[in-house]
Amino acid sequence: MTEQNLQTSNPSKVEPQELARSVVNIIEEMKGEDIVLIDIQELTHVTDYFIVCTSDNERQAKAIVDRIREDIKEAYHLLPWQIEGTATGGWILMDYGHVVVHVFDQDQRDYYDLEGLWQAGRVLLRIQ
Repeated sequence: MTEQNLQTSNPSKVEPQELARSVVNIIEEMKGEDIVLIDIQELTHVTDYFIVCTSDNERQAKAIVDRIREDIKEAYHLLPWQIEGTATGGWILMDYGHVVVHVFDQDQRDYYDLEGLWQAGRVLLRIQ
């Protein structure tokens, strides 16, 4: 079974909030910084939750993304629909449908200010 088939042939029954909390736990274990979980369900139909975190360096950003991908695949048989960006670019986005993960370096996080852009959303969790 290919990885692409894994997602479509074994659709995950995980609730979006459970998936989001699992991702937050992984980021925390990987020493990601300033982790924020934002509920944006009432603001858009594109996704339910944004998770935003900061990495200290490119290696850490890649490690966070790799660990999320591996652990979520193992726990829920779920792969991201899309992974965009690179650690060298300072922003990696992982799209799990109802949950979108943003791993930033500090400069890119400050520049794009997603928390400010989505300030009408409800912050469910902040770990600094």
